[in-house]
Amino acid sequence: MAFPLDLSGFSRLKLPLEPELDEAKLAQLESDITLLRDTIITLTAIARARGLGGHTGGPYDIVPEVLIVDALRDGGAAIHPEFFDEAGHRAALQYARGALRGGLPPEQLLHYREYDSGLAGHPEKELLDCIDFSSGRLGHAAGHVNGVALACPEQAVVMFGSDGSQMEGNNAEAARLAVANGLNVKWIIDDNNVTIAGYPDRYLPGFDLERTLGGHGFAVFPAEGEDARALLAAIVAALQHDGPAAVLCRRTMGPGVPQLEGTPQLHDVITLAAAREYLAARSHDTALALLDEIEGETAAPPAKMLGSGATGACRKQFGTALAGVLAELSADERQRVRAFDSDLEGSVGLTVVREQFPECFTSGGVQERGNLLAAAGFGSQPDCQGVFATFSAFLEMVISEITMSRLNECNLLCHFSHAGVDAMSDNTCHFGLNNFFADNYVDEGTPTALYFPADVHQMDAVIRRVFPEPGLRFVFSNRSKLPEILDIAGAPLHGGDYRFEPGRDEIVREGDAGWIVSYGDMLHRCLHVVETLRAEGISVGLVNKPTLNVVDEKMLAKLGKAPFILVVESLNRRTGLGIRYGSWLLERGFAPRYGHMGTTRPGNCGQAEQIAHQRLASADVEARVRELLAA
Repeated sequence: MAFPLDLSGFSRLKLPLEPELDEAKLAQLESDITLLRDTIITLTAIARARGLGGHTGGPYDIVPEVLIVDALRDGGAAIHPEFFDEAGHRAALQYARGALRGGLPPEQLLHYREYDSGLAGHPEKELLDCIDFSSGRLGHAAGHVNGVALACPEQAVVMFGSDGSQMEGNNAEAARLAVANGLNVKWIIDDNNVTIAGYPDRYLPGFDLERTLGGHGFAVFPAEGEDARALLAAIVAALQHDGPAAVLCRRTMGPGVPQLEGTPQLHDVITLAAAREYLAARSHDTALALLDEIEGETAAPPAKMLGSGATGACRKQFGTALAGVLAELSADERQRVRAFDSDLEGSVGLTVVREQFPECFTSGGVQERGNLLAAAGFGSQPDCQGVFATFSAFLEMVISEITMSRLNECNLLCHFSHAGVDAMSDNTCHFGLNNFFADNYVDEGTPTALYFPADVHQMDAVIRRVFPEPGLRFVFSNRSKLPEILDIAGAPLHGGDYRFEPGRDEIVREGDAGWIVSYGDMLHRCLHVVETLRAEGISVGLVNKPTLNVVDEKMLAKLGKAPFILVVESLNRRTGLGIRYGSWLLERGFAPRYGHMGTTRPGNCGQAEQIAHQRLASADVEARVRELLAA
């Protein structure tokens, strides 16, 4: 199927390193800007129609500055050839640019975020030849670019940034190094005053990029981002400046996008209504027809998992449960609870806390390290509880902060959502695989508890039980909705009068042929396997281990005498539960046949397909169980 826009009109403009632009070149540049923006709207809308999500506003915004830098480089300016974008969620721009410049077949754009397409939610070098730099976790590009500039002093090294990504503390460190060494780095920053959580000038008043970068010693060149002449002049001035320089491209997010211009909603994928209005105004009838065709497709319903009930979002339930706890406190008691958000409140469940108990909520912007420490500092005071929430992938960014919070005996409840790989079109950089890194205290130090509920009922029970406890507590959840775990009678296992007991493993199904030990998003998949085998007369037991890092001695002794144990998880096989569980068994003299399944591969785009890609689907678990049974 062909891409529904004619891309042949793209000119690949060449410009000399001069601040002036004649009328013909201006018209050519503006035509290219329109074509590239139309392409981004189309490919992201197609992804929206297929239910794959994505990001539209960021890649759409930076088209003018990207095309100007490309034109100057193609015109002979000494600009490093690699494309460095700090904000990896703007990947759609890189894919569209690749298609227009001949590095990607245009028809491949139809498959943005699809499994095995190479067009991941964040760009990865190993997936596509037209990608120069893998990005996705904000705050990592500027330091990298410094190193490139040191290695290639004869070239200007350009990094495309954003006002949101500039909140990360790494950028301040990189700026100081760049200035101290007079590096030829040029930061071109989309300054649109929009992040996921809202408008930075409202929730971070005082944050000013021009003053901040100027204070570090950068030369700063503000420009109207939608004025091609002014933008060209600012970029040329930055390139001609001797040393670090930044261009602030000031604009409203998504200029010209109906319904969504200037709103945080455009950070994510464009709505189909807005896309249709945009494309209709430009007479892109073929694209409109394709959207209608794709939206009309009926996806096959997911296969019914044995032992599973209705689905619910554990990551959202975290906030609902926390709000429920706060509702039971007095007004004075609530003053001693403070939740800190890192621009992800809707994804990690904190929106309900902000809406119902604004006095307990602080929007801290895109700065995980500082926000965790603030939450810990709050929780260091008498009778206070700090709460922090972000994606599990970003836990790796705050390990030192966790250690210091532990040493300072802080009361800190952390929620790390999007753990594992399920439904992660954002791909490898956003996999939350190394959650056990939080459990880094020494054996005789202050203990830490890691919890991974298996469904919304257990999430609610976990939060209500562990909220009042002192010390560090870490709760994990998945991006995808999880089904209820049902007991043998078909009722919710964690419903009714269920009470969560920290450190205690739970028998989901008894068995005498061997045991599967699992938790979180893999528990219902393992339950399906157990029920499938029971129908054949094979009695394999299933244990839920919601407290990941605490040995349940009674349960371990029971399982250690079984013919085999298989640990199944979606976390990193090198750092997850399986490594620990095998050691626990050996330390106690148990030696059953042992297997361990976890994530072993980089991502390959898609959503539900990521589980099968990691060879963690129910069929894969069943095959491994049969191997252990036959051994």
